[in-house]
Amino acid sequence: MKSKQKKVLVRIIISAVLLAAMKIFAPEEGWPAALLYALPYGVIGYDVIFKAVRNIAHGQVFDENFLMVIATVGAFATGEYMEAAAVMLFYQVGELFQSVAVGKSRRSISALMDIRPDHANIEIDGELTEADPEEVGVGSEIIIKPGERVPLDGIVLEGSGTIDTSALTGESLPRTVRPGDDVISGCINQNGMLRVRVTKPYGESTVARILDLVENSASKKAKAENFITRFARVYTPAVCFGALALAVIPPLFAGGWLNWLHRALIFLVISCPCALVISVPLSFFGGIGGAGREGILVKGGSYLEVLSRSSTVVFDKTGTLTKGVFNVTAIHPEKISEAQLIELAAYAESYSTHPIALSILDALNAEVDRARIEDYQEQSGKGVLAVIDRRKVAVGNDKLMDSIGVKWHPCHHVGTTVHVAVDGEYAGHLVISDELKETSIEAIKQLRENGIQKTVMLTGDSKAVGEDTAKRLGIDEAYCELLPADKVERVEALLAAKPEKTALAFVGDGINDAPVLSRADIGIAMGAMGSDAAIEAADIVLMDDDPAKIAKAIRISRKTVRIVYENIIFALGVKGLVLILGAFGLASMWAAVFADVGVSVIAILNAMRCLRAGK
Repeated sequence: MKSKQKKVLVRIIISAVLLAAMKIFAPEEGWPAALLYALPYGVIGYDVIFKAVRNIAHGQVFDENFLMVIATVGAFATGEYMEAAAVMLFYQVGELFQSVAVGKSRRSISALMDIRPDHANIEIDGELTEADPEEVGVGSEIIIKPGERVPLDGIVLEGSGTIDTSALTGESLPRTVRPGDDVISGCINQNGMLRVRVTKPYGESTVARILDLVENSASKKAKAENFITRFARVYTPAVCFGALALAVIPPLFAGGWLNWLHRALIFLVISCPCALVISVPLSFFGGIGGAGREGILVKGGSYLEVLSRSSTVVFDKTGTLTKGVFNVTAIHPEKISEAQLIELAAYAESYSTHPIALSILDALNAEVDRARIEDYQEQSGKGVLAVIDRRKVAVGNDKLMDSIGVKWHPCHHVGTTVHVAVDGEYAGHLVISDELKETSIEAIKQLRENGIQKTVMLTGDSKAVGEDTAKRLGIDEAYCELLPADKVERVEALLAAKPEKTALAFVGDGINDAPVLSRADIGIAMGAMGSDAAIEAADIVLMDDDPAKIAKAIRISRKTVRIVYENIIFALGVKGLVLILGAFGLASMWAAVFADVGVSVIAILNAMRCLRAGK
């Protein structure tokens, strides 16, 4: 509890003691009673009175401070001294409870902010010097000691150790790194001294992007949040004028001015919109915080709301449902050896960053001499044309071979086929086989258990590979041999076919699938650790590559939205009922206190369940 909250708690205790003493010793009527009850009222309510006066001076008349001051001062004017002081006391109890709840929710978000690195160690003349990570340039070498947080993205040059990625992924299992491995900022080096070469400036590092995402998540409000904001602007002045009408109009016909004034004051206390104004944003804030602890970064409450309506989930295959780590096998090399076939394919693909190209380069197991490459031309969705050692080399799929007039041989092995042609003659092909992730089958099963009606896979792989993968996973539909533009068209068709008022989520790696991520109702980036484009392209970022987290994200979103609507219905229902009873003189000031403070506390307690939405 913060010092400000502790001071409010002390005031609540003092005021409660004074109020109890007044109840026992003070007279019930007359100006002495008014003066005595004004003491506990002033102790507990002076800040509310100050805020109301200040807001009125700034033209902001209709808020909860104004309602409480008018209601309690009016109660004093009608001789209800005990009720006036008690209403202000319970109002402050509710405000303190709300403040503590919001603080707890904020701490769940700020826990993610602890990934911010304090410094980077740079070696100068044999001595380590601490530097601001923002001042360390790309290519610099930094030293990461055991127990320190990795300050910048880079590649391990020397040393080995285990890296704790739990702050980013929510997973407790550490990762072992050795020379040549990538490390990303925000993780903790548990043991071993690491020398790392920086590959990105701080502003483009993983930790900087995550911090920016978290800091701005509150700006993306859900429809329910925007509704409550607009509702409060209309609701508060409406109930003020309603209370004024209740105090003035009936006495003109029935008399009993004090009785109707007392009803109007009860009406004002009941009408305070605290339960809605606080609990709805708090619910979304808690949902975002709870998801963050699971390694699921949500860019705002609006995306939680859309995700909760998902009925169709569309997947990219490579790197999403499969590991993206390929086995390369040379099949039927003609006129050249297997080693030459792999070498030519690797040289042709040496400028590509596609996972298949990287796997072929790994299969070469040697440095590429780029001086041997005279020309390079990439054809989107087909492959690569290059001049290597003055020979024209074509490496790609069936479509590339057809476009250059080379007769290719079909492959009967399950996997992605990469054909190689040299100087217009077919030289053979490679079979690239990928493995399913360990949790992919369980992920699809969990999606079905969470009410997802249709699962779809989009891939550029051959029909045989795509359909085999979809069958093993239990995916409803698979569309294969798609170019990047084809994927967008397919998502457009799926969007048109989905049930009304539901959403379509697309799950991809966030790099090659940026157009589809943007077009879907909700874009989810998989395996975003170290990815430049993923955090920018997607609405939700999973900080590891576990597809099972998708079902967890959907569960969190649905629980959060359910709690939001529970609070809206509960608060409006109770307040509406007590408002009607109060207008007819059937509700006391104590019932009004429950309708305001009691409902707020219950709604806030319910909203706090969002912090545990991932459990």
